[in-house]
Amino acid sequence: MNTTPRRVIALGFFDGVHNGHGALLRRVTQQAAGLNAIPAAFTFDVHPESLIFGRTTPTLTDLPQRRELMERLYGIHDVIVAHYDHEFMRTPWQNFITDYLVAQWGAVHLVVGHDFRFGYRGEGNPQRLMRLCQELGLGCDIIQPVVQDGITVSSTYIRTLVAQGEMERANSFLGHPHGLSGTVAHGKKLGRDLGFPTVNLTFPEGVLVPARGVYATRATVDGSTYDAVTNVGVRPTVDTEGSVTAESFLLDFDGDLYGKTLRLDFYKFLRSEQQFSDFDALRRAIGENVQQARTYFRFSDN
Repeated sequence: MNTTPRRVIALGFFDGVHNGHGALLRRVTQQAAGLNAIPAAFTFDVHPESLIFGRTTPTLTDLPQRRELMERLYGIHDVIVAHYDHEFMRTPWQNFITDYLVAQWGAVHLVVGHDFRFGYRGEGNPQRLMRLCQELGLGCDIIQPVVQDGITVSSTYIRTLVAQGEMERANSFLGHPHGLSGTVAHGKKLGRDLGFPTVNLTFPEGVLVPARGVYATRATVDGSTYDAVTNVGVRPTVDTEGSVTAESFLLDFDGDLYGKTLRLDFYKFLRSEQQFSDFDALRRAIGENVQQARTYFRFSDN
């Protein structure tokens, strides 16, 4: 007797978990409810392109972020993660479905995008998948492209927006704010000396760093959310070491967050990173950015 729980599974890498991915994940939860199955998603730990083409594409999200977004925004219960290596790359597409998704993970229904390719040499495609699912008695949905403003929603396009600092447009294609999560690290306490105590996050290896500059952001920690101003860059006025960080001043917050897990959501680019002549000029600029952020969130929330 097979005791493997029944699952409806979406297939993809899901970088950014954008509106296009959302169409797949919403279908999964709908089908799972009707089939009394677990809504799930399958993904890889590393982007397949890094092995197939020998190049690393900076991603919008790391694996923990992808998992968190799928669970929080779309109600996905299980995120199945496979290690993508040469052995997995050589797996025939039929075996991936029958031996892995069905036998190991109890797939009863699969959901893929219109351009999904999988298996050895990318020989698996949505049409072949549909035929195999029919033979196996599995359900299968092929989701058509999601188009906004005449543009097909894609991780590639959103990466371009984030790299240029166009957060408001990026967020509209993502369907949620572009974010960064991590453990608050110790900084040099220079922000405190300026009257703006800050928290520091580093970008995970392989994750795309947004355009350098100052942003209106929101920080969520311990279940509470605070408006914030974040500098992405190397702080040229006060730091000569050159390591890129996201340094945030949380508005109307007083306390110690070192060692805590914090999610930082980016909303609007305020200004480019610049070097100031002295600390007084920097302090004035930060004060102006704080007022800009307050105004932005006051109007955007209404």
